[in-house]
Amino acid sequence: MELAFFTSDDDGASLVATDLAVSSWGKDHLHGVAVSGAMARALEQRLEQEGRTELRPARYTVDLFRPATRQPLTFTTDVVRASPRLALLDVTALQDGVPVSRASCLFLKPTADTEGEVWSPGTSPSPPPLEVAPPTTEPHVPFLHSDAGWSQDFREHQNASRKTSWNSAVPVVAGEAATPFQAVAAIADGASLVTNWGTNGVEHINTDITLTLVRRPAGTEVGLQAVDRLEQDGIAVGTASVFDREGALGTIVVTSLANARRTVDLGKEQWEDDGRRTTSGA
Repeated sequence: MELAFFTSDDDGASLVATDLAVSSWGKDHLHGVAVSGAMARALEQRLEQEGRTELRPARYTVDLFRPATRQPLTFTTDVVRASPRLALLDVTALQDGVPVSRASCLFLKPTADTEGEVWSPGTSPSPPPLEVAPPTTEPHVPFLHSDAGWSQDFREHQNASRKTSWNSAVPVVAGEAATPFQAVAAIADGASLVTNWGTNGVEHINTDITLTLVRRPAGTEVGLQAVDRLEQDGIAVGTASVFDREGALGTIVVTSLANARRTVDLGKEQWEDDGRRTTSGA
């Protein structure tokens, strides 16, 4: 069966979730990777309808304010502002007419770099070695890095060390190839994983995603590396760097709420490239 988060109904008006879109938080709860990818797809479609494909996504913000379930998803899009150098678009995802999430994307027109010297860190995270993760366009279980090194075994990385992930995007809709923007917008939800995953598993659920980009990824392979994390009174803010095989291309900030009563224990879960998930122990 083709790997994808959704199928499209006959007239394309709504998306129906597949098993691959189901979250570890609950059997009827969709994960943010699928929902964010679907909203990015709706925004790209609206940008194309407006004839503004020369613009690049520069800032994409998602509010995940209500759990999305396996009911069909529909989308409404609006042009908030359009000018020669930018377009600001909004999208709302609905189920049975009720909004479950929303996103806004600022698309900017590329020009030329300035010539003045400005500080930059000068270093960026790197993908796994080619012998570990050869270039591919096929979806796969993420490669993860912590003190345990690179592997695809989640059980090896349930620790308190800095996390990095390397991901190959799952198509949002069956029969459609994922675009680079859909890939990075979907994978951006994984910033919660690399910043909130500790010794007990993932004890926080993210309520939003803010992705900033200077360019689109050079394909559908995207990496995330934890950069910073703060927490107080059950509210956590995590920052991750976004990179591909050509280097760094942006950042992600996620805000999360403590959800310890429904911790996702990744030390007991393992995934296969065909989407199957197994859980060990109790």
